[in-house]
Amino acid sequence: MTLTKMKLGASALAMSVVAAAAHAETIDMQAYVPSSLPVLGSAGLALGERVTRLTGGEIEIVYHNPGELAPTNEIWDGVSTGAITAGWYTPGLAEGIIPASPLFTAFPFGPDAVEYSAWWYNGGGKELWAELSAPYNIHSELCAMLAPEASGWFNNEINSPADLEGLKMRIFGLGASVMEKLGAQAQSMGVGDTMTGLNLGTLDAAEISFPAIDLMLGMQEHAKHYYFPGWHQQSSLITFIINKDVWDGLEDQQRAAIEEVCAANVTASIAEGESIQLEPLASLDSQGVTVHTWSDDMLSAFSGAWDEVVAERTASDADFKRVWEHIQAFRADYATWGDLAYVD
Repeated sequence: MTLTKMKLGASALAMSVVAAAAHAETIDMQAYVPSSLPVLGSAGLALGERVTRLTGGEIEIVYHNPGELAPTNEIWDGVSTGAITAGWYTPGLAEGIIPASPLFTAFPFGPDAVEYSAWWYNGGGKELWAELSAPYNIHSELCAMLAPEASGWFNNEINSPADLEGLKMRIFGLGASVMEKLGAQAQSMGVGDTMTGLNLGTLDAAEISFPAIDLMLGMQEHAKHYYFPGWHQQSSLITFIINKDVWDGLEDQQRAAIEEVCAANVTASIAEGESIQLEPLASLDSQGVTVHTWSDDMLSAFSGAWDEVVAERTASDADFKRVWEHIQAFRADYATWGDLAYVD
């Protein structure tokens, strides 16, 4: 090859790269959590980085930290109308719009990551969520799954259900309804306000996340009694949501890249979440945190209260009832297999 031909080839390649960059599509993704959080935020960053690589730069998903494009409570509506292109989201945040949505994030005494993902991918969960969210012009991809959360941080020891009477606790999701059944005052608030509340005494307890995140946030500086297991969130589903019109406008290969990255993200997030908790627990212990395990009596109280919440929710909302019965039927079948296949 002559030098002239080499120069022409290099020039053509450069022009093709420039042309591809010029046609790159930027998808602005409003997240409900900061990108700095391990697994919960980092999986969202990984989504963007890997999709860009797989599409050769044709798609760039930009992670926006909470509040940069819209408040967290406006993400769903924003994506629905197209005011926001996409979101890093957990379905339970849409409870005020779709009452059954918490069942697609986490629920008390719910499945672990393996069982939950089996229901989502092969048990009809994905199709159910697509049906419920279709009227809002939103497409969803399961894109991460979280390890079990801690049950919460408490200023004082909890030795019986009576100790929950009047207790003011920051807690998310269906677990909040359970705590209220047991006499606690459940509250929803941001992390910063939660820490302030614990320090000022306007809160007595708070549920945030698992040890790696709780340590990073410095929860050990605000309470010293740390309770497990996280009966309220044994596993949590995180989704990438995108305006349906935008999704349909992508090329087949571009949609496939997002789908495959999200599926890989689920596996990676499960593995990471299960492997990063021991060092944070040791660090919390060294800082004077007492780790507690709920007694059988306390777990029984939580479970009984959850049964009451389920009865109320299924009676008041047909979709909640339909989804609950669907996942319960799947879990009953899965238990037959699980009891045979796994060592207790």
